[in-house]
Amino acid sequence: MSREQQRRPAPAGARQSTSKGHVARKRFGQHFLSDAGIIDGILREIDPRPGQPVVEIGPGLAAITQPLVERLGRLTVVELDRDLAARLRQHPQLDVIESDVLKVDFTEVAARLGVPRVRVVGNLPYNISSPILFHLLAFVDVIEDQHFMLQKEVIDRMVARPATSDYGRLSVMLQWRYDMENVLFVPPESFDPPPRVDSAVVRMVPLAQPPVLNEAVLSELVQVAFSQRRKILRHTLGKWLEEHGYGGEFDSQRRAEEVPVAEYVALAQAVNKPVAPQRPLDTDAS
Repeated sequence: MSREQQRRPAPAGARQSTSKGHVARKRFGQHFLSDAGIIDGILREIDPRPGQPVVEIGPGLAAITQPLVERLGRLTVVELDRDLAARLRQHPQLDVIESDVLKVDFTEVAARLGVPRVRVVGNLPYNISSPILFHLLAFVDVIEDQHFMLQKEVIDRMVARPATSDYGRLSVMLQWRYDMENVLFVPPESFDPPPRVDSAVVRMVPLAQPPVLNEAVLSELVQVAFSQRRKILRHTLGKWLEEHGYGGEFDSQRRAEEVPVAEYVALAQAVNKPVAPQRPLDTDAS
């Protein structure tokens, strides 16, 4: 399983440490999970059962893949690195999709497996973690649950509550559709080579009855609200609501981080006016 190394880059020309003969590739952000205790902890959180349809993103050197397939019987994996994909194809119980996960249609994957919904797990590279999360959001109707290892500070933002410094666009845009929980801390020394950041595992369960709204409206509304998060909303979201004909009551004397997800959802439902689609949030989304 790979891990994106961020923040302080490795010195120019530095060779990453190897694992099982494979040199970790910096361009793919590869850091391979090697801590048996952490692997066991992740498996306990996923709780895979025989016959369940599971898709793993970024299996890497199969640290989680092997124990998963032993419990499931068969596993579908998505791997971009062609050398690792070739290794994985030698495993008789794996169905390998050699592709960028952002190009994978999970509705087609579920159909090919002959199931209404799949479970998704993976160790997501930090540089494209938010794009992957938003790509999967488009297929949430065919997903039972998701367990991902990510940079801890990203998960902190995903699960953040209102009136905290971590609460922002990423919090709102995922919490309106998922019930999420940080279930496991993973220190840098659990990987080979170790990344320079802490990691964690998040559980994401799609809400059974999510609010009905125009996602593009919510996306723009939240983006406007958090565009100047230190200012009160009268200067940002208040003006946006006026421009979109909102005639209801809303306390715009607050800052964006003080407004609960439910209120943002209610505003999006009330406006209910198509806007230009927004790009998926990047990993720096506040």
